[in-house]
Amino acid sequence: MTQLSQKARDGLPDSAFAYIDSGGRRRLPINDEAHVRNALARFDQTAFEDEAARDRARTRLLKAAKRYGIVPVGFMTGQLRSQTTRAAVGLATVRSLPSGIVTFLLADIADSTRLVTLLGEGYGVLLSDVRGMLRKAVRASGGREIDVRADELFAVFEQARAAVEAALAIQRAVHAHAWPEDSVVLVRIGLHTGLPTVTDTGYVGIAVNTAARICFAAHGGQILVSRAVREALEGSPLLDAGFRDLGLHQLQGLPAVEALFQIEVADLQIEFPPPRIGVSGSAGPEERRRRRRGAIAGGGRSKQRP
Repeated sequence: MTQLSQKARDGLPDSAFAYIDSGGRRRLPINDEAHVRNALARFDQTAFEDEAARDRARTRLLKAAKRYGIVPVGFMTGQLRSQTTRAAVGLATVRSLPSGIVTFLLADIADSTRLVTLLGEGYGVLLSDVRGMLRKAVRASGGREIDVRADELFAVFEQARAAVEAALAIQRAVHAHAWPEDSVVLVRIGLHTGLPTVTDTGYVGIAVNTAARICFAAHGGQILVSRAVREALEGSPLLDAGFRDLGLHQLQGLPAVEALFQIEVADLQIEFPPPRIGVSGSAGPEERRRRRRGAIAGGGRSKQRP
């Protein structure tokens, strides 16, 4: 991004005090006292990726204010008020999340480090595009976004079928998009149906961990689901979609082996290496028996219809 000289900055009108960086993000520069005062006044108009990013920006801004001898009493009062409001809104949002048996979807950009290296600052635009596709698919299928951070999106659905439809929509959108510099962008997706606990901060429980581990086991472009998802779909068949039984696997950190299934449709890639399973040293009894046998039975390659 081209840097403005001091003279050029001085000549900008107040209405142009926010700039767009090469990643398409709005920035409030704090290079001098005037910048700091404007950034303090417009801080709440700036969108942040998450609360951690907001906190970092606030800390940086307050340090700059101290450096220029500015005592931001009004800013601090406003921030306390805003934090109280966001906390209340966040609690209300959590309390409105679906409870009981739900289906989690976790999506993650595969090989993101390679993409960052390839695209540099342009990765911010790519990330924004992917997030837009994920969010659109989740909303269109009736899901709720729970959290988004770095390269991941976590969502919940009341029905397993809706979660699978969202996963397929995501993969189709990513596959059809024209990505910059001929970069190969792939998203791995894991789905699990379970009974989590809803707390004041969101979902907790083994169902959440299982969804995360299933996503980690998937390859870019692949959709993996648990047996619980497969069984939840028995009374609600998916048109033109099948399940490939990948067998039983010990997912790291989980107490028992998990049956994994790959969702297959004609217009998406269906051939992948074995699941990306990382087994810790504290494997469960089922996994220890598997090691003694040499392998776990399974991995059938025939398509199964729900």
